[in-house]
Amino acid sequence: MGNRDIPLRYGCNPHQKPARVTIESGELPFEVLSGVPGYINMLDALNAWQLVLELRRATGLPAAASFKHVSPAGAAVGLPLDDVLRQSYFVGDAELSRLAAAYARARGADRLSSFGDWIALSDEVDASTADLIRREVSDGVIAPGYAADALEILRRKKDGRYVVIAMDPAYEPTEMESRQVFGIILEQKRNDAVISADMLGNVVTEEKYLPESAVRDLLVAQVALKYMQSNSVCFALNGQVIGAGAGQQSRVHCTRLAGAKADTWYLRQHPAVLDLDLRFKDSVSRAECNNAIDLYLRDDLTPAEEVYWAQMFDEVPGRLSAAEKDEWLAGLAGVALASDAFFPFRDSIDRASQSGVRYVAQPGGSVGDESVIQACDEYGMVMAFTGVRLFHH
Repeated sequence: MGNRDIPLRYGCNPHQKPARVTIESGELPFEVLSGVPGYINMLDALNAWQLVLELRRATGLPAAASFKHVSPAGAAVGLPLDDVLRQSYFVGDAELSRLAAAYARARGADRLSSFGDWIALSDEVDASTADLIRREVSDGVIAPGYAADALEILRRKKDGRYVVIAMDPAYEPTEMESRQVFGIILEQKRNDAVISADMLGNVVTEEKYLPESAVRDLLVAQVALKYMQSNSVCFALNGQVIGAGAGQQSRVHCTRLAGAKADTWYLRQHPAVLDLDLRFKDSVSRAECNNAIDLYLRDDLTPAEEVYWAQMFDEVPGRLSAAEKDEWLAGLAGVALASDAFFPFRDSIDRASQSGVRYVAQPGGSVGDESVIQACDEYGMVMAFTGVRLFHH
Protein backbone atom coordinates (compact mmCIF):
# COMPACT_ATOMS: atom_id res chain seq x y z
CA MET A 1 0.00 0.00 0.00
CA GLY A 2 3.10 2.15 0.38
CA ASN A 3 2.42 4.95 2.90
CA ARG A 4 3.10 5.35 6.60
CA ASP A 5 0.89 8.42 7.00
CA ILE A 6 -1.68 10.27 4.92
CA PRO A 7 -2.93 13.85 5.48
CA LEU A 8 -6.66 14.13 6.16
CA ARG A 9 -9.00 16.86 4.96
CA TYR A 10 -9.54 17.95 8.57
CA GLY A 11 -10.31 16.50 12.00
CA CYS A 12 -13.78 16.07 13.52
CA ASN A 13 -14.56 19.66 12.50
CA PRO A 14 -13.21 21.88 9.69
CA HIS A 15 -11.29 24.09 12.12
CA GLN A 16 -9.36 21.08 13.48
CA LYS A 17 -6.33 21.20 11.21
CA PRO A 18 -3.89 19.65 10.60
CA ALA A 19 -5.09 16.06 10.74
CA ARG A 20 -3.59 12.82 9.52
CA VAL A 21 -3.84 9.05 9.72
CA THR A 22 -0.65 7.18 10.58
CA ILE A 23 0.71 3.88 11.87
CA GLU A 24 3.44 3.19 14.42
CA SER A 25 5.38 0.71 12.32
CA GLY A 26 5.27 -0.55 8.77
CA GLU A 27 2.92 0.87 6.17
CA LEU A 28 -0.78 1.72 6.24
CA PRO A 29 -2.85 -1.30 5.16
CA PHE A 30 -5.00 0.69 2.76
CA GLU A 31 -4.73 2.90 -0.28
CA VAL A 32 -6.84 5.94 -1.11
CA LEU A 33 -7.82 5.53 -4.77
CA SER A 34 -9.96 8.65 -5.07
CA GLY A 35 -10.84 11.73 -3.02
CA VAL A 36 -9.42 12.94 0.30
CA PRO A 37 -10.88 11.41 3.49
CA GLY A 38 -11.53 13.27 6.71
CA TYR A 39 -10.99 12.14 10.30
CA ILE A 40 -14.58 10.91 10.81
CA ASN A 41 -14.46 9.21 7.40
CA MET A 42 -11.52 7.13 8.61
CA LEU A 43 -13.21 6.27 11.91
CA ASP A 44 -16.27 5.08 10.00
CA ALA A 45 -14.18 3.27 7.37
CA LEU A 46 -12.02 1.32 9.81
CA ASN A 47 -14.92 0.34 12.07
CA ALA A 48 -17.18 -0.56 9.15
CA TRP A 49 -14.44 -2.63 7.51
CA GLN A 50 -14.08 -4.75 10.64
CA LEU A 51 -17.85 -5.28 10.72
CA VAL A 52 -18.18 -6.55 7.14
CA LEU A 53 -15.02 -8.66 7.39
CA GLU A 54 -16.37 -10.36 10.51
CA LEU A 55 -19.87 -10.72 9.09
CA ARG A 56 -18.42 -12.38 5.99
CA ARG A 57 -16.51 -14.84 8.16
CA ALA A 58 -19.47 -15.55 10.43
CA THR A 59 -22.02 -16.21 7.67
CA GLY A 60 -20.04 -17.07 4.55
CA LEU A 61 -22.03 -14.47 2.60
CA PRO A 62 -21.00 -11.13 1.04
CA ALA A 63 -21.61 -8.38 3.58
CA ALA A 64 -22.18 -4.64 3.56
CA ALA A 65 -22.52 -1.87 6.12
CA SER A 66 -23.88 1.65 5.95
CA PHE A 67 -22.09 3.68 8.64
CA LYS A 68 -22.91 7.09 10.09
CA HIS A 69 -20.99 8.76 12.91
CA VAL A 70 -19.15 5.63 14.04
CA SER A 71 -22.21 3.37 14.23
CA PRO A 72 -23.91 1.24 11.60
CA ALA A 73 -27.22 2.62 10.36
CA GLY A 74 -27.56 -0.73 8.61
CA ALA A 75 -25.66 -3.95 7.96
CA ALA A 76 -26.62 -6.98 5.91
CA VAL A 77 -25.56 -10.07 4.05
CA GLY A 78 -26.21 -10.71 0.38
CA LEU A 79 -29.60 -12.40 0.26
CA PRO A 80 -31.86 -11.76 -2.76
CA LEU A 81 -34.52 -9.03 -2.54
CA ASP A 82 -38.17 -9.65 -3.28
CA ASP A 83 -40.23 -7.17 -5.30
CA VAL A 84 -41.52 -5.36 -2.22
CA LEU A 85 -38.06 -4.73 -0.82
CA ARG A 86 -36.81 -3.67 -4.24
CA GLN A 87 -39.46 -0.98 -4.36
CA SER A 88 -38.99 0.01 -0.72
CA TYR A 89 -35.22 0.27 -1.20
CA PHE A 90 -35.49 2.25 -4.46
CA VAL A 91 -33.56 -0.28 -6.56
CA GLY A 92 -36.30 -1.02 -9.10
CA ASP A 93 -35.67 -3.94 -11.42
CA ALA A 94 -31.87 -3.52 -11.62
CA GLU A 95 -29.92 -6.76 -11.76
CA LEU A 96 -28.19 -7.08 -8.39
CA SER A 97 -25.14 -9.13 -7.55
CA ARG A 98 -25.00 -10.70 -4.08
CA LEU A 99 -22.79 -7.82 -2.93
CA ALA A 100 -25.15 -5.23 -4.40
CA ALA A 101 -28.08 -6.93 -2.62
CA ALA A 102 -26.14 -6.74 0.65
CA TYR A 103 -25.62 -2.99 0.21
CA ALA A 104 -29.24 -2.40 -0.84
CA ARG A 105 -30.31 -4.13 2.37
CA ALA A 106 -27.81 -2.26 4.53
CA ARG A 107 -28.86 1.09 3.07
CA GLY A 108 -32.54 0.13 3.23
CA ALA A 109 -32.51 -0.58 6.96
CA ASP A 110 -32.81 3.11 7.79
CA ARG A 111 -32.64 5.20 4.64
CA LEU A 112 -33.12 8.44 6.55
CA SER A 113 -30.08 7.81 8.76
CA SER A 114 -28.00 6.43 5.88
CA PHE A 115 -28.06 9.78 4.06
CA GLY A 116 -24.40 10.72 3.59
CA ASP A 117 -23.16 7.33 4.81
CA TRP A 118 -19.81 5.62 4.70
CA ILE A 119 -20.02 2.24 2.94
CA ALA A 120 -18.04 -0.91 3.73
CA LEU A 121 -18.12 -3.98 1.49
CA SER A 122 -16.58 -7.37 2.22
CA ASP A 123 -15.82 -8.39 -1.38
CA GLU A 124 -14.37 -6.83 -4.50
CA VAL A 125 -16.79 -4.19 -5.71
CA ASP A 126 -18.46 -4.99 -9.02
CA ALA A 127 -20.26 -2.68 -11.42
CA SER A 128 -23.67 -3.74 -10.06
CA THR A 129 -22.75 -2.52 -6.58
CA ALA A 130 -20.96 0.60 -7.83
CA ASP A 131 -24.05 1.59 -9.82
CA LEU A 132 -26.18 1.42 -6.67
CA ILE A 133 -23.65 3.56 -4.79
CA ARG A 134 -23.60 6.05 -7.66
CA ARG A 135 -27.27 6.89 -7.07
CA GLU A 136 -27.04 7.52 -3.33
CA VAL A 137 -25.79 10.46 -1.25
CA SER A 138 -22.68 8.97 0.34
CA ASP A 139 -19.25 10.12 1.51
CA GLY A 140 -17.08 7.15 0.62
CA VAL A 141 -16.49 3.42 0.44
CA ILE A 142 -13.96 0.90 1.70
CA ALA A 143 -13.54 -2.57 0.20
CA PRO A 144 -10.75 -5.08 -0.50
CA GLY A 145 -10.70 -4.16 -4.19
CA TYR A 146 -12.60 -2.82 -7.17
CA ALA A 147 -13.24 -4.16 -10.63
CA ALA A 148 -12.01 -1.74 -13.28
CA ASP A 149 -15.52 -0.74 -14.44
CA ALA A 150 -16.70 -0.30 -10.85
CA LEU A 151 -13.75 1.95 -9.99
CA GLU A 152 -14.45 4.06 -13.05
CA ILE A 153 -18.06 4.57 -11.92
CA LEU A 154 -17.02 5.51 -8.38
CA ARG A 155 -14.24 7.87 -9.47
CA ARG A 156 -16.80 9.91 -11.41
CA LYS A 157 -19.01 10.38 -8.33
CA LYS A 158 -18.94 13.87 -6.80
CA ASP A 159 -16.77 15.03 -9.72
CA GLY A 160 -13.89 12.92 -8.47
CA ARG A 161 -14.19 13.93 -4.81
CA TYR A 162 -15.90 10.71 -3.70
CA VAL A 163 -13.53 8.84 -1.38
CA VAL A 164 -12.61 5.32 -2.47
CA ILE A 165 -10.36 3.23 -0.24
CA ALA A 166 -8.89 -0.20 -0.99
CA MET A 167 -8.18 -2.18 2.20
CA ASP A 168 -5.65 -5.00 2.50
CA PRO A 169 -7.86 -7.98 3.48
CA ALA A 170 -4.86 -9.78 4.99
CA TYR A 171 -4.08 -6.99 7.46
CA GLU A 172 -4.20 -8.00 11.14
CA PRO A 173 -3.83 -5.33 13.84
CA THR A 174 -1.65 -5.74 16.90
CA GLU A 175 -3.15 -7.34 20.01
CA MET A 176 -3.06 -4.08 21.98
CA GLU A 177 -4.71 -0.86 20.88
CA SER A 178 -4.46 2.67 22.25
CA ARG A 179 -6.10 6.05 21.95
CA GLN A 180 -5.31 9.48 23.27
CA VAL A 181 -7.87 11.58 25.13
CA PHE A 182 -7.00 15.00 26.54
CA GLY A 183 -3.33 14.22 26.14
CA ILE A 184 -3.64 10.97 28.07
CA ILE A 185 -3.07 7.56 26.47
CA LEU A 186 -5.47 4.69 27.13
CA GLU A 187 -4.54 1.13 26.20
CA GLN A 188 -6.49 -2.11 26.03
CA LYS A 189 -6.45 -5.50 24.41
CA ARG A 190 -8.52 -5.16 21.26
CA ASN A 191 -11.91 -6.87 21.15
CA ASP A 192 -11.06 -10.10 19.37
CA ALA A 193 -14.14 -11.99 20.59
CA VAL A 194 -15.36 -14.16 17.72
CA ILE A 195 -19.09 -13.92 17.02
CA SER A 196 -20.30 -17.40 16.11
CA ALA A 197 -23.24 -19.76 16.52
CA ASP A 198 -21.41 -21.33 19.46
CA MET A 199 -22.35 -18.24 21.49
CA LEU A 200 -26.03 -19.22 21.25
CA GLY A 201 -25.79 -22.59 23.00
CA ASN A 202 -26.99 -21.46 26.44
CA VAL A 203 -30.74 -21.09 25.83
CA VAL A 204 -32.40 -20.14 29.12
CA THR A 205 -36.08 -19.92 28.14
CA GLU A 206 -38.78 -22.59 27.99
CA GLU A 207 -38.77 -22.32 24.20
CA LYS A 208 -35.47 -23.72 22.94
CA TYR A 209 -35.60 -24.00 19.15
CA LEU A 210 -33.47 -21.60 17.09
CA PRO A 211 -33.96 -22.16 13.35
CA GLU A 212 -31.02 -21.53 11.03
CA SER A 213 -32.55 -18.25 9.89
CA ALA A 214 -32.72 -17.02 13.50
CA VAL A 215 -29.10 -18.04 14.14
CA ARG A 216 -28.05 -16.09 11.04
CA ASP A 217 -30.04 -13.02 12.09
CA LEU A 218 -28.65 -13.13 15.65
CA LEU A 219 -25.15 -13.29 14.17
CA VAL A 220 -25.90 -10.26 12.01
CA ALA A 221 -27.23 -8.34 15.01
CA GLN A 222 -24.32 -9.26 17.28
CA VAL A 223 -21.63 -8.44 14.74
CA ALA A 224 -23.32 -5.08 14.15
CA LEU A 225 -23.38 -4.46 17.92
CA LYS A 226 -19.66 -5.18 18.20
CA TYR A 227 -18.99 -2.06 16.11
CA MET A 228 -21.90 0.09 17.33
CA GLN A 229 -21.48 2.81 19.94
CA SER A 230 -22.81 1.47 23.24
CA ASN A 231 -25.25 1.21 24.89
CA SER A 232 -26.88 -0.50 21.93
CA VAL A 233 -29.64 -2.90 20.92
CA CYS A 234 -30.07 -4.25 17.40
CA PHE A 235 -33.05 -5.83 15.61
CA ALA A 236 -32.42 -8.08 12.58
CA LEU A 237 -34.53 -10.03 10.12
CA ASN A 238 -33.83 -11.92 6.89
CA GLY A 239 -30.09 -11.33 7.04
CA GLN A 240 -30.13 -7.61 7.73
CA VAL A 241 -30.35 -5.03 10.49
CA ILE A 242 -33.84 -3.52 10.56
CA GLY A 243 -33.43 -1.30 13.63
CA ALA A 244 -30.37 -0.02 15.48
CA GLY A 245 -30.62 1.75 18.82
CA ALA A 246 -27.10 3.05 19.49
CA GLY A 247 -25.39 5.31 22.01
CA GLN A 248 -28.21 5.60 24.53
CA GLN A 249 -27.61 5.87 28.27
CA SER A 250 -30.55 3.59 29.14
CA ARG A 251 -31.02 0.04 27.87
CA VAL A 252 -34.77 0.46 27.40
CA HIS A 253 -34.19 3.64 25.39
CA CYS A 254 -31.93 1.61 23.09
CA THR A 255 -34.73 -0.91 22.66
CA ARG A 256 -37.38 1.74 22.05
CA LEU A 257 -35.23 3.42 19.42
CA ALA A 258 -34.36 0.16 17.68
CA GLY A 259 -38.00 -0.95 17.83
CA ALA A 260 -39.26 2.33 16.40
CA LYS A 261 -36.81 2.04 13.51
CA ALA A 262 -37.83 -1.57 12.89
CA ASP A 263 -41.48 -0.49 12.83
CA THR A 264 -40.68 2.23 10.30
CA TRP A 265 -38.71 -0.25 8.18
CA TYR A 266 -41.73 -2.55 8.06
CA LEU A 267 -44.27 0.25 7.51
CA ARG A 268 -42.24 1.36 4.48
CA GLN A 269 -43.39 -1.90 2.87
CA HIS A 270 -47.11 -1.08 3.33
CA PRO A 271 -48.88 -0.84 -0.06
CA ALA A 272 -49.94 2.74 0.69
CA VAL A 273 -46.32 3.73 1.29
CA LEU A 274 -45.08 1.92 -1.81
CA ASP A 275 -47.78 3.77 -3.77
CA LEU A 276 -46.22 7.11 -2.76
CA ASP A 277 -43.44 6.45 -5.26
CA LEU A 278 -45.97 6.98 -8.06
CA ARG A 279 -47.23 10.24 -6.60
CA PHE A 280 -44.02 12.23 -6.09
CA LYS A 281 -43.38 15.19 -8.34
CA ASP A 282 -40.69 14.52 -10.95
CA SER A 283 -38.51 17.19 -9.34
CA VAL A 284 -38.37 15.41 -5.97
CA SER A 285 -34.98 13.79 -5.33
CA ARG A 286 -34.36 10.34 -3.85
CA ALA A 287 -33.31 11.91 -0.55
CA GLU A 288 -36.45 14.04 -0.44
CA CYS A 289 -38.55 10.93 -1.10
CA ASN A 290 -37.03 9.37 2.02
CA ASN A 291 -37.85 12.49 4.03
CA ALA A 292 -41.41 12.50 2.69
CA ILE A 293 -41.97 8.85 3.61
CA ASP A 294 -40.69 9.52 7.12
CA LEU A 295 -43.07 12.46 7.47
CA TYR A 296 -45.93 10.40 6.03
CA LEU A 297 -45.49 7.82 8.78
CA ARG A 298 -45.31 10.33 11.63
CA ASP A 299 -48.35 11.46 13.59
CA ASP A 300 -46.87 14.62 15.13
CA LEU A 301 -46.12 16.91 12.20
CA THR A 302 -45.94 20.63 12.77
CA PRO A 303 -47.91 22.89 10.39
CA ALA A 304 -44.65 23.79 8.61
CA GLU A 305 -43.81 20.10 8.14
CA GLU A 306 -47.29 19.46 6.75
CA VAL A 307 -46.75 22.17 4.13
CA TYR A 308 -43.26 20.89 3.25
CA TRP A 309 -44.56 17.34 2.92
CA ALA A 310 -47.57 18.23 0.80
CA GLN A 311 -45.41 20.18 -1.67
CA MET A 312 -43.68 16.97 -2.77
CA PHE A 313 -46.77 15.51 -4.43
CA ASP A 314 -48.82 16.30 -7.49
CA GLU A 315 -51.86 15.18 -5.50
CA VAL A 316 -51.60 14.95 -1.71
CA PRO A 317 -52.22 11.32 -0.62
CA GLY A 318 -54.38 10.28 2.30
CA ARG A 319 -52.57 9.19 5.45
CA LEU A 320 -52.58 5.83 7.19
CA SER A 321 -54.67 5.75 10.35
CA ALA A 322 -53.30 4.48 13.64
CA ALA A 323 -55.48 1.39 13.29
CA GLU A 324 -54.14 0.70 9.80
CA LYS A 325 -50.58 1.00 11.05
CA ASP A 326 -51.26 -1.33 13.97
CA GLU A 327 -52.90 -3.87 11.69
CA TRP A 328 -49.89 -3.85 9.36
CA LEU A 329 -47.32 -4.00 12.18
CA ALA A 330 -49.04 -7.09 13.56
CA GLY A 331 -47.52 -8.91 10.58
CA LEU A 332 -43.95 -8.19 11.68
CA ALA A 333 -42.74 -11.48 13.19
CA GLY A 334 -39.71 -13.69 13.68
CA VAL A 335 -37.42 -10.77 14.48
CA ALA A 336 -34.05 -11.36 16.17
CA LEU A 337 -32.83 -8.99 18.87
CA ALA A 338 -29.33 -8.70 20.31
CA SER A 339 -28.11 -6.48 23.12
CA ASP A 340 -24.51 -5.50 23.79
CA ALA A 341 -25.03 -5.85 27.56
CA PHE A 342 -27.55 -7.48 29.88
CA PHE A 343 -31.12 -6.35 30.34
CA PRO A 344 -31.54 -5.12 33.92
CA PHE A 345 -35.36 -5.16 33.73
CA ARG A 346 -38.09 -6.79 31.66
CA ASP A 347 -39.17 -3.46 30.13
CA SER A 348 -36.99 -3.98 27.05
CA ILE A 349 -38.56 -7.39 26.42
CA ASP A 350 -42.05 -5.91 26.76
CA ARG A 351 -41.18 -3.25 24.16
CA ALA A 352 -39.48 -5.77 21.87
CA SER A 353 -42.60 -7.94 21.83
CA GLN A 354 -44.47 -5.08 20.17
CA SER A 355 -42.14 -5.24 17.15
CA GLY A 356 -42.28 -8.94 16.38
CA VAL A 357 -39.23 -10.08 18.34
CA ARG A 358 -39.09 -13.85 18.70
CA TYR A 359 -35.37 -14.52 19.28
CA VAL A 360 -33.06 -12.80 21.75
CA ALA A 361 -29.32 -12.91 22.42
CA GLN A 362 -27.78 -11.04 25.34
CA PRO A 363 -24.86 -11.57 27.73
CA GLY A 364 -26.94 -12.26 30.86
CA GLY A 365 -25.54 -11.73 34.33
CA SER A 366 -28.02 -9.20 35.71
CA VAL A 367 -29.68 -9.53 39.11
CA GLY A 368 -32.87 -9.16 37.08
CA ASP A 369 -32.19 -12.14 34.78
CA GLU A 370 -35.08 -14.20 36.15
CA SER A 371 -37.66 -11.50 35.51
CA VAL A 372 -36.29 -11.05 31.97
CA ILE A 373 -36.48 -14.81 31.34
CA GLN A 374 -40.03 -14.84 32.68
CA ALA A 375 -41.00 -12.03 30.31
CA CYS A 376 -39.55 -13.94 27.36
CA ASP A 377 -41.49 -17.05 28.43
CA GLU A 378 -44.72 -15.05 28.57
CA TYR A 379 -44.22 -13.98 24.94
CA GLY A 380 -42.97 -17.35 23.72
CA MET A 381 -39.52 -15.98 22.90
CA VAL A 382 -36.29 -17.95 22.67
CA MET A 383 -33.43 -16.29 24.55
CA ALA A 384 -29.77 -17.28 24.71
CA PHE A 385 -27.23 -15.96 27.22
CA THR A 386 -23.98 -15.42 25.31
CA GLY A 387 -21.83 -14.53 28.31
CA VAL A 388 -20.00 -11.93 26.19
CA ARG A 389 -20.48 -8.17 26.60
CA LEU A 390 -19.92 -6.17 23.41
CA PHE A 391 -19.41 -2.56 24.50
CA HIS A 392 -17.70 -0.38 21.90
CA HIS A 393 -16.51 3.21 22.36
